Amino acid sequence: MSDAMLPASKPASAAVYKAGGVDLLDLMKEYLLQPARVVSVLNLPKMSSITESKDGVSLGALVTLAQLEADQTLRQRYVALAEAVAHAATPQLRNAATLGGNILQRPRCWYFRNEHFQCLKKGGTKCFANEPGAENKYHGIIGNQTCSAVHGSSVSTALVAYGAQVELQGPQGVRRVPLESFFVRPEQDVRRETSILPGELITEVLLPKPAAGTGAWYIKFGERESYDWATADVAVVLEQEGRRCHRASIVLGAAAPLPLRVPAAEAVLVGKPVTEETARAAALAAVADATPLEQNAYKVSVFQAIVRRAILKAAGLS
Repeated sequence: MSDAMLPASKPASAAVYKAGGVDLLDLMKEYLLQPARVVSVLNLPKMSSITESKDGVSLGALVTLAQLEADQTLRQRYVALAEAVAHAATPQLRNAATLGGNILQRPRCWYFRNEHFQCLKKGGTKCFANEPGAENKYHGIIGNQTCSAVHGSSVSTALVAYGAQVELQGPQGVRRVPLESFFVRPEQDVRRETSILPGELITEVLLPKPAAGTGAWYIKFGERESYDWATADVAVVLEQEGRRCHRASIVLGAAAPLPLRVPAAEAVLVGKPVTEETARAAALAAVADATPLEQNAYKVSVFQAIVRRAILKAAGLS
């Protein structure tokens, strides 16, 4: 998980912030970053705590994934987030990787990570993963026309589903941004994944208190259950009144260049009882806009399956 808290557009000669440094070291070895200075932010105690309030929970940006995994409040009230954290990387990496760095990690696309391919994200003229004959088995199936790299943070998939906000602090002061709109689509700026500004740090992530009758679940699908990157993942948060769905949040990970909320799938559920039939219809709606590449059409069926299962689990039906 990345702990390089740096916007993608930051000049190569600038200083970078370092927390756990997991992705930062990779980026430096891959010549994607060559910072003049590395500034540790680990000794900032106010960013290292989990704080509960009447409005929800505040997660410091320097809280490790291992701390999140062990927190009983999260395990009881934010089940989808707890599941996402528990399935992220390995125990060793979870001990080092921080929440802020995980959110800000760069894509794992091997064309982007390979110094021999000057892709759009590095100022080139094309997305190599979208070219005929490309190795794109693990790439995006939705919103992939400009860039088909997928965001690597499964934790963000769950955070977006819960309506989390990020608090940022920098030269221009403090601001809060819904995490869903914090991520930048390639059509907006293909060189960046987030809207963090130069010099800014994520200081905390704010989770709203779940409404009464909320159920949630997270499912990760990967080639190796133990520690692999997600090939597909989904987080579902449902608010129910009796058996009827009052509000739904369905977010796909590893489907698009950012954690992707799918309103069309949510609309299938809202106002109706959650059943096998409505869950299946919502799963079909979730991938209705899919434009799979040469090698990743299998992801469409995978997402249909795990979205349906996550909905039923969140609704307490399986």
